Amino acid sequence: MVQDDKPVGLDGMRVEFDDERVVCEAGIALVATLASRLGIEALAGDLVRLRRDRPGAANAGRKVMALVYAMVLGADSIDGTDVLRAGRTGRLLGGWIAAPSTLGTFLRAFTFGHVRQLDALLDRSLERAWKAGAGPGSERLVIDVDSFVGEVCGRLKQGAGYGYTHVLGYHPLLATRADTRETLHIRLRKGSANTQKGIKRFCDELIARVERAGASGVKLLRADSGFWNTKVFERLEQAGWQYSIGIRMIKTVRAAVEAIDEDAWQRIDDYPDEGEAQIAETVYGKRRLIVRRTRLLGAQAELWPDWRHFCLISNRNEQITLVEAEHREHAVVEQVIADLKEQALAHFPSGHFPANSAWTVLAALAHNMLRWTQLLGLPATTVRAARTLRRRLLSVPGRLTRHGRGWTLHLPARWPWHNDYTSALNRIRALPGTT
Repeated sequence: MVQDDKPVGLDGMRVEFDDERVVCEAGIALVATLASRLGIEALAGDLVRLRRDRPGAANAGRKVMALVYAMVLGADSIDGTDVLRAGRTGRLLGGWIAAPSTLGTFLRAFTFGHVRQLDALLDRSLERAWKAGAGPGSERLVIDVDSFVGEVCGRLKQGAGYGYTHVLGYHPLLATRADTRETLHIRLRKGSANTQKGIKRFCDELIARVERAGASGVKLLRADSGFWNTKVFERLEQAGWQYSIGIRMIKTVRAAVEAIDEDAWQRIDDYPDEGEAQIAETVYGKRRLIVRRTRLLGAQAELWPDWRHFCLISNRNEQITLVEAEHREHAVVEQVIADLKEQALAHFPSGHFPANSAWTVLAALAHNMLRWTQLLGLPATTVRAARTLRRRLLSVPGRLTRHGRGWTLHLPARWPWHNDYTSALNRIRALPGTT
């Protein structure tokens, strides 16, 4: 090893973009190896079938993977995919990489039916990853459903509108796995869409998807009051799922809460000293209604002296303290939303709604590829934010060289997380291939 710690004269340093062996973000080899083991490109080629008369219809599998790889590396626009064509990056990822203009044409060729083909790709990819060891199997599966606003600039984007936040954008619907932060299902909707729009069909597809993927244990769905819907309750009960879903304090709910005997309220001990919280339960519409009330104490009580009530309906039969505490953990879905917004869904790059719908589903697949890289490659580690995984495992400069016995990817000496990288690569390489 050569030790060279002398400073470089930055002002007199020459800069040349001429190294054809450099691999930009060489850590993408981890994700590419996993994609190869799961057979994602071949699966995309089989499932995504654009009409041949549509521009950009050819080589769908290769184009899907180019978009997914770029999104994994943090691309939030179509132009961001051009990083895959630098140096020998494209060769590392299997050869030809389409230009950004070609990928843009490819996305604009999508219709709603073709977006459903990408839904099937996300579905089958989830099935393969869970079969490879990332799934819950017979263990309990907790799913969080939520929606968020994806802000856009420009009124010419199809489907963009103003919703309850008064922000111009789209209103995607999202289902995530609580413990691993995988995206199980996603659907792009118009910006003006009501929170509940499409939730019944969304739940139908979600239930079928996780069962096909092999989840055979207890399933719990959590959501906030925006998804309070009797038809959803009935559908989940029919499927044998547990649920805890918030409800609003409408007149009839308030009457049920006010009818609770004062002696029935239980104090929650793990609450800040500046306030207090209590919980109780009753029945609303023949279903279990759990109520949490909070108020401030001390000098701050003048700001909010009355009790504030938060209600949820559940078909669980466990202790009230457990059900209520686990329902509050629904907030973990915000971490997935933050990851998506820091990656591909920071923007919706096209003016065409179907193209943005396709981009959204591919963003979910790219997010999952990063999650599965950790789950299958580093199963004993703490679940990390996407930006942390990119910094530690993907944003590694490298050089790809050819020698008599094959290819070598040279990565930096003394990389702080090289043990994690090699451990993950060895575990992923040991996975059985999928055809």
